[in-house]
Amino acid sequence: MPDLPVKNDLPTTPFDRFIAPIERFMHVEAASGIVLLLCTAVALILANSPWAQAYHHFWETKIGFAIGQFQLELSLHHWVNDGLMAIFFFVIGLEVKREIVMGELRDMRRAALPLFAALGGMLAPAGIYLLIEAGKPGAHGWGIPMATDIAFVVGCMAILGPRVPRGLRIMVLTLAIADDIGAILVIAFGYTDEIHTTALLLGFAGFAVVYIMMRLGVRSFVLYAIVAAMTWYFFHESGVHATIAGVIIGLLTPTSKFVNESVFMRILDRARQVFEGGGFESLPARAQKLRRLQYAVRETIPPTEYLENALHPWVGFVIMPVFALANAGVEFSMHELSNSIAIAVIVGLVIGKPVGVTLLSWIAVRLKIAALPTGVGWAAMVGAGMLAGIGFTMALFIAGLAMTPETLPVAKVGVLSASGIAAVVGMIMLWIVLPKPKSEQN
Repeated sequence: MPDLPVKNDLPTTPFDRFIAPIERFMHVEAASGIVLLLCTAVALILANSPWAQAYHHFWETKIGFAIGQFQLELSLHHWVNDGLMAIFFFVIGLEVKREIVMGELRDMRRAALPLFAALGGMLAPAGIYLLIEAGKPGAHGWGIPMATDIAFVVGCMAILGPRVPRGLRIMVLTLAIADDIGAILVIAFGYTDEIHTTALLLGFAGFAVVYIMMRLGVRSFVLYAIVAAMTWYFFHESGVHATIAGVIIGLLTPTSKFVNESVFMRILDRARQVFEGGGFESLPARAQKLRRLQYAVRETIPPTEYLENALHPWVGFVIMPVFALANAGVEFSMHELSNSIAIAVIVGLVIGKPVGVTLLSWIAVRLKIAALPTGVGWAAMVGAGMLAGIGFTMALFIAGLAMTPETLPVAKVGVLSASGIAAVVGMIMLWIVLPKPKSEQN
């Protein structure tokens, strides 16, 4: 079957040869996890260096704009956590929508195992955290160990390579997506203090406008971006975390394409006739007609797929690394590891996650609600549960919402320590219990 035209079919330029290695690196499955890890290391080094004060001061730099009487000014750290992360959550919304409509979450029997695993992986860590921190200043951080960082999990499985069965890979990724849904609900209902009703109603009005635009057939990404930005602002002012707006708009995004294959083939056939007939040079309004052809090409795939593909590199290689640079910089000391908050986070992620994931998965299988993936035993499920203990991005994000300035650094130390332990132990466990692929056995 012939493939679609690719960039290699186009004339190359010196710039293409310059960025080719970068593009190849970005297509490596573990690449975004490597960049995220490097940015985390940089943030930790800076925060524990003589430049620590300058590092923290940089992220508190105020940036904003004013239009007439309207003014919006936030710290750089705030723009990252509320602004850039709204795009991150928008992509999560797209992923969840895709999984619900056409992926693993569409079939309830196939979705049952990761859904039960995700539920266990949220309840057990939160319960363990509360057992340790009940009645203490850090009790409000119960949501911190509930999250799973999908980028690091993907990176770890990529390092293990073909040793990870496809069924286990899909199960873990679906678990992480379901985990993200839980984390979103935790942020929306667990960490929203004061709500400004008027701003919140205007935010929901923004969703209504997006829905009406979709029903009317508006296809301009620019118009949607303007409405989305206004909706984000109203949510920001409402007291509900602004990133929730990104998730909901992602869930509203259509999963059906606007131009089907037969219509597109007719358009391509007419374009081919113009080019083969030699009439392209004399074609009136060429630029406008080429833009329409570009529009037709774009609309042959669903908006969810198009936007997810377009935004993933930005999320993986810009937004999440910048988030790590802004949030992972904490002064690391062994003394803080003895703090009960750090201990609660570490025990919740490193012990609570695998126990919760495995226990509720076992219950679902025993009740015949779900079945283990082909070639996967319970030892591998424990290893997968351990990988789910890599909290990082979402855990740091929730920590920023849940903790006070005094307790936040300790919680971050716990998240970073637990995520490192979970990654190393999870990969070692899966390396031991999963059989070698046939290519390695020969």
